[in-house]
Amino acid sequence: MSERRARLPDLPARRRLGLRERIAARTERWSRRRQGAERWPSAITRRRLYILPTRAGLGFAVLLLGMLLAGLNYANSVALLVAFVLGGFMLVAMNLSHRNLLGLVLESLTLPPAFAGDSARLSLRLRNPSNLPRHAVRARVGGHEATLDTLPPGESGVVGLDLAAPRRGRHPVPRISLSTEYPFGLFRAWTWVHVTETLLVYPAAHGDRPPPLTASDHDSGTQGLAGGNDEWAGLRPFRDGDSPRQVAWKAYARGAPLLVKEYTGRSARTLRFDYETLTGLDREQRLEQLARWIVDAEASGARYGLTLGTLRFPEQRGAAHRHRCLEALALHV
Repeated sequence: MSERRARLPDLPARRRLGLRERIAARTERWSRRRQGAERWPSAITRRRLYILPTRAGLGFAVLLLGMLLAGLNYANSVALLVAFVLGGFMLVAMNLSHRNLLGLVLESLTLPPAFAGDSARLSLRLRNPSNLPRHAVRARVGGHEATLDTLPPGESGVVGLDLAAPRRGRHPVPRISLSTEYPFGLFRAWTWVHVTETLLVYPAAHGDRPPPLTASDHDSGTQGLAGGNDEWAGLRPFRDGDSPRQVAWKAYARGAPLLVKEYTGRSARTLRFDYETLTGLDREQRLEQLARWIVDAEASGARYGLTLGTLRFPEQRGAAHRHRCLEALALHV
């Protein structure tokens, strides 16, 4: 009996700790049932719009109520007039906040893959089909937020958000909140965007082991994936995972965007990356080393293949081949 009594005081604390999380989970399930999964494009209708007063709005309402009661108590017509005028102002502010989101079209969502440890860039494209501009539309997801200051009539705009990508794999995207407090900050109108897209996270491109040697390497006595006797091909935009050693730092110092050097002359050279040959490393370290080799091989223009358990990718090159290999590493179990 004494042990049971000693445990009783802990129960309310446990309930308090999980109360906010349970409310948030139930609210999300309710909104998903009400709205369903997002379809592109889709318009923000009245059914999916919600509005509540902000803290400033609640304070304004309390002040307005006090002024109304004082005017009634003292039969002060001036106080009553001001109270009614401010009440009308508050109703107009509520209507403008609601209208600022109503009718916006969610055109598309893009979420390119990212490497573990980096951040993924989520881009949500909005279109304003009305003849009125939209102002201060704020998007929020996973603790990150961004604001679209102005969206002119008939035009489209993109809201960019950063998502954390802590580990490899395919991860669901949390629901996105679109909100506004325009024009006076008295009301907050918002809607939820439930997306079905997932975030693909590649393994981090880490590792310092040299790539496997080929017959051409032994004949020429070269190692590595760039430089040597290769011919200069030009510069291309920087992609996530590119080695810093291949960045054109001199061009970047002159004000150019971040570019990567490309070489040709290795069209006859092929590389085969095999998971089983990386002895002495654990699973994640092997995947990270393979990702490093793939990124460097693609940057140098070499042809490369990947052997990952029962999966075998032939020796090719190109952005699509790079993605297929890195995707296989990301989803490896």
